[in-house]
Amino acid sequence: MAILGKKLAGGSPSADDFELEMSFLDHLEELRWRLIYTVIGVVVGAIVAGVFIDFLVEEILLRPAVESGASLQNLRPFGQIFLYVQVAVACGVIASVPNVFYQFWKFVSPALRRHERKYVLWIVIFSSICFLGGVVFAYFAMLPMALEFAAKFGSETIKNEFAIDEYMSIVISVMLGAGLVFELPMISYFLSKLGILTPAFMRKYRRHAIVALLFFAAILTPGTDPLSQIILAVPLLILYEVSVFVSKMASKDR
Repeated sequence: MAILGKKLAGGSPSADDFELEMSFLDHLEELRWRLIYTVIGVVVGAIVAGVFIDFLVEEILLRPAVESGASLQNLRPFGQIFLYVQVAVACGVIASVPNVFYQFWKFVSPALRRHERKYVLWIVIFSSICFLGGVVFAYFAMLPMALEFAAKFGSETIKNEFAIDEYMSIVISVMLGAGLVFELPMISYFLSKLGILTPAFMRKYRRHAIVALLFFAAILTPGTDPLSQIILAVPLLILYEVSVFVSKMASKDR
């Protein structure tokens, strides 16, 4: 548009205009291909998950309900079909997390300095470990306590039976949510590199962050004892302190 405006005004576009225009179009093309590669990774992950779908559903995702004594039931004629598709897609997303982070950092790598680009692979590895660590933490810590509380809550004369679609939505959303929360150090790194976040700001509002993290832990463990909420909040507090250190390193490099 800038080049066309100069032509209509009777002027001639400079080489800088062509470079800027091509740079913008190149970025759009790069974004399109990164999104395509991301979708391909999710599809491949979903296909692989579909091959092992029975094991994933019965031995992994239903295990927290079995161990907590919860009773599950399907209330829709094709409910289990949609359930298996949902599980395959969710597992495909989780399995392709390294590819998702790789495509994202490859897209933003032109904004980094040359000596910083060589750390992209390590950033991808660390981001994937953080996300998968959050998923594992949710599966082994959050879900058992929450489901046990839900299964045993209320009167003994009322049988608690959960719809399978709602149960699976809770399981998947909690695991994905925990994975995103565990990305706090990488988010801190990215915002600090952009100059939006500083370690001084994070240290100044540390008390507010502690209160917010305790509140977040209480939401994830409704009705459980305070000790369980504190146990859930401890990893989040550690992640916050790690994020302060990461922000300090990123700001120093910037």
